[in-house]
Amino acid sequence: MRALQYAEPGGPLTLVDLPDPEPPVHGAVLAVEATGLCRSDVHAWAGHDPDVVVGAHAGPGGGAATHVPGHELAGRVVAVGAGVDASWLGRRATTPFVHACGSCPECAAGDGQVCRDQTQPGFTTQGSWADQVVVRHADVNLVEVPDDVDGGAAALLGCRFATAYRGLVQRAQLRPGERVLVVGCGGVGLSAVVVAAALGAEVVAADVDERALARAVELGASATVRTAGLSPAEVADAVRAAGGGAGPAVSVDAVGRPGALDACLLSLARRGRHVQIGLVASEPVVEVSRVVSHELALLGSHGMDARSYPELMALVTSGRLRPQDLVARWLPLEDAAGIEALVRAMDGGTAPVGVTMIRP
Repeated sequence: MRALQYAEPGGPLTLVDLPDPEPPVHGAVLAVEATGLCRSDVHAWAGHDPDVVVGAHAGPGGGAATHVPGHELAGRVVAVGAGVDASWLGRRATTPFVHACGSCPECAAGDGQVCRDQTQPGFTTQGSWADQVVVRHADVNLVEVPDDVDGGAAALLGCRFATAYRGLVQRAQLRPGERVLVVGCGGVGLSAVVVAAALGAEVVAADVDERALARAVELGASATVRTAGLSPAEVADAVRAAGGGAGPAVSVDAVGRPGALDACLLSLARRGRHVQIGLVASEPVVEVSRVVSHELALLGSHGMDARSYPELMALVTSGRLRPQDLVARWLPLEDAAGIEALVRAMDGGTAPVGVTMIRP
């Protein structure tokens, strides 16, 4: 199979031929139909993620060790290992980016997204920027995708869309009519805008880029705040002004850049709920006194257990949620130079607006 790989953090992406993967016991192999270029992939490539050990996976023919990124995917099951229901063969599927083990206490409680024995394609194992990818514990982690669901939409359910959905619906318990602040209008931020608007919330979108804000409005945001040159306190003032003086009930940091979390906490109404989705390159300092005095809730959202997908898939098949509307461009897997250029642009904060999908 063909795959994109890199040999060191920040290194070039190279298209190579690798042996087709064999399904492990309890695992399956998917022929990849679509896979996303997500900011988490960029964090891993840049060396920000301690779970990604470049060199942990042997290269072709036992050559130089390399890493294949990619964790947001959809495809068709082409092989299953021992212990996996053979009826999965030939079926279309996606998978959460957290491959849960299915047997630890967290998995037993329905919280596979925080499985203590999890693996993650593109991070702890070889990923989906390839013709084929392995899904471990397939009976636990495969999610069937109807044939009439767009490939880009199906892939986005693996990470950004599911993470935003769970963060707003299951973690923050967003209610219709509430105001939501979304800081960062990249892929996961725009996903949060779409989900919040579909649930009847009033969305304020904040970003440094006017183009990203314009896209957020197209996708359902009712107000925007351009954050370029503003301090977190100034962003909070602008957010409250956009809400007629009131702070939002829910905030989402979808970018993880310095100042974003501060802006969210300073913006929130008393007893507000903050959802942290964006990964951070360095740990921020939280103003705990404000969290206590305002009774704020700080909530993480780390994907979604596969057992929660039917409710999300039903919203997609009904047309109420359209993840495919976020996709701005498709690149072929063989365009290693173009994909690398986008990775470097995302790392430098100069990426084009909208989601990039890769088609093997």
